[in-house]
Amino acid sequence: MQAYIARRIIYSLLVMWGVATLVFFMMRAIPGDPVQAFVGFEGDPAAVAQIRRNLGLDQPFIVQYVKWMGRLVQGDLGASIWNRQAVTVLIREALPRTLALALLSFAVAVAIALPTGIVSAIRKYSLADHAFTFFAFLGLSMPDFWVGIVLIIVFAVRLQWLPAFGYEPLGMGFWPWLSHLILPSVATGTSFAAILARMTRSALLEVLREDYVRTARAKGLRELAVILRHALRNALIPVITVMGIAFALLLAGAVVAENVFAIKGVGRLLIEAIINRDFPIVQGTILVIAGIFVFSNLTVDILYALINPRIRYVD
Repeated sequence: MQAYIARRIIYSLLVMWGVATLVFFMMRAIPGDPVQAFVGFEGDPAAVAQIRRNLGLDQPFIVQYVKWMGRLVQGDLGASIWNRQAVTVLIREALPRTLALALLSFAVAVAIALPTGIVSAIRKYSLADHAFTFFAFLGLSMPDFWVGIVLIIVFAVRLQWLPAFGYEPLGMGFWPWLSHLILPSVATGTSFAAILARMTRSALLEVLREDYVRTARAKGLRELAVILRHALRNALIPVITVMGIAFALLLAGAVVAENVFAIKGVGRLLIEAIINRDFPIVQGTILVIAGIFVFSNLTVDILYALINPRIRYVD
């Protein structure tokens, strides 16, 4: 088990190095000059050259890359070109908001998907199955931003039950924090709930046809015990794969929700940095997002080995 986890960690570190290298050189391949964008096109050429020297942007790319990687392994992501704030500080302020939104969206998706998927599989082709299938396709067909706008109109403007915009830190109280995240979490998690529900239904239906499930029923076990103890555990393997991908994609979906609901998270920080061509912020935020993606996949791999010990020997 330890060797399996160690291999997965090494692979994850190699992926992060590849992402860091790719982001660094791709940002510098994009047309345009970040310093020129900062000072304006009518700025003094001497001042522009001096700023570029101060930032180290006048050096060859390979020299910049080596210096940047050296700082990166020490946890230093550099400073913003525009306001000279440390990128780690900016990300530290924005990341809790994005993670809170992604985790709550994930909780909403799982809370909806697992029960509906299990019921649809157990009562195949019933009225409940058809109803859940209809709502699953409805959730898949609605864009996150449109769902968010509808939720704002209904629950924030008309009913005035929940706030429409902004974010409150958890330190300000649990309900103020939760109330600002309910609408964006529902808007983001709905479509992923539909995907997880269909995957849960398909995986459970396949497992219910296996011989060991029929044997468990023949022994006289209650149907609930057969479903939860025998069928669901094996059906969860493909579902966990989708869950890991879904959580990572929820971070990307959070970019849309953050803009609709005016939450100053990592997504908005990244978009503003791209517009301003602020290299250090773009590189830092993409690395953080990629790190969460890689960590999600690593967690899925470890859960695989815990659920099915045979998987750890396959490599």
